[in-house]
Amino acid sequence: MRLTRAESKAANKRALIEAAYEVVGRDGARARLEDIAELAGLTTGAVYSLFGGKNGLLIAMVDDYAGPLDLRPVEEVAPGTPLEEVVAAIARQYWRMSATPEAAGQLLFEIRVMELVLNDPGLLAKLNAAVNAAEARLAAHLTGREHGGAAVTPEQAVRLARALKALLSGLGQAVVLGVHGSTEEYFADVARALVTAGVLGPA
Repeated sequence: MRLTRAESKAANKRALIEAAYEVVGRDGARARLEDIAELAGLTTGAVYSLFGGKNGLLIAMVDDYAGPLDLRPVEEVAPGTPLEEVVAAIARQYWRMSATPEAAGQLLFEIRVMELVLNDPGLLAKLNAAVNAAEARLAAHLTGREHGGAAVTPEQAVRLARALKALLSGLGQAVVLGVHGSTEEYFADVARALVTAGVLGPA
């Protein structure tokens, strides 16, 4: 079936973003536009046409990056489930993700992206926006959950989401690096321990 012009453009954009993930993950700040275009099966001219150049493509890549946190397990948790168990479900999923063979490549990609963005204010702003958006998506799944006889407010959910992401990121790196003792239940227990008045803040 022949693609329409719009479908072809969208497919080429996707191919270039996916190629950028791979090349940046391998080469970091040394990533070459030519290598990205070749991997995508396109020309550098296509990059300029679709993204305005290498920096535009990298901004699109960073903007596209949602991080490794999979929220599907949270979406499957029953609405009446207490906040502590929702947080534990997220932590267990993060442990499973961290224990996969692909996790080392994910960690390396994140390190390479940091290498890129710390030297480019435009990319840094996009990464900050992507991080904030990911936190907001997570917070949306925590808002309204029951804790201590009251519903979690949007502000409390954001505070908890930020702390949870930071905690799981550090624990996940330990799993990738082979640090002994980080089990799935340990992730869940430590995540539950975040659900305190000090982390949540005022209602």
